[in-house]
Amino acid sequence: MLTVETLLQAPNLRSLLDETEKAWQDEQRRRHEFWADADEGVKAEFILGEIIYHSPVYGRHWMASTNITRRLLPFVYDNRLGMVGYKKVMVRMTRNDYEPDICFWNDDIASSFGQKQSAFPSPDFIVEILSDSTKDRDYGVKMTDYALHGVREYWIVDVDNEAIEQYLLSGTEFTLAQKLKDGTLAAEAIPGFAIAVKDVFAFGM
Repeated sequence: MLTVETLLQAPNLRSLLDETEKAWQDEQRRRHEFWADADEGVKAEFILGEIIYHSPVYGRHWMASTNITRRLLPFVYDNRLGMVGYKKVMVRMTRNDYEPDICFWNDDIASSFGQKQSAFPSPDFIVEILSDSTKDRDYGVKMTDYALHGVREYWIVDVDNEAIEQYLLSGTEFTLAQKLKDGTLAAEAIPGFAIAVKDVFAFGM
């Protein structure tokens, strides 16, 4: 991985900075175009300079998402803990724009959201449900970016193996707290919320 220290040792530092700035400006231009052309009916993300369009999900994907959301939503709102985002809620970070499967903001942050707001800050809690097309990003750039932007807790839901991995923020990186295929998973970033792992994968309900 290229570090600042490595960059500072490069004899061609000036030209590298110029090239980086040019690439950054070009990327930001494409990012503005992405926002200008955004379609509420199409799930898309802007990641590392590319627009990523998502194919329709398999039933097991949206069923797992629904099983978590239908338990999380009433818990958060009944206890006035904040707000839950799902489906097409755009989270804007320094370089990239994501639409997590499920996310949560505490009340201090959520109370500032406006009715016409279209981009939201980093959540406290994010759930991503794996698919063949998203797996590399969910474990790669998203995991890194979410941690760097202070997401306190990250769940990765593996519908193929019916398992959930819980990652907790430690500094600017995530640490795997546990991986469960049974039992109850309690969220640390959402006080009091817990869900039986089997209920997430109860696809016949």
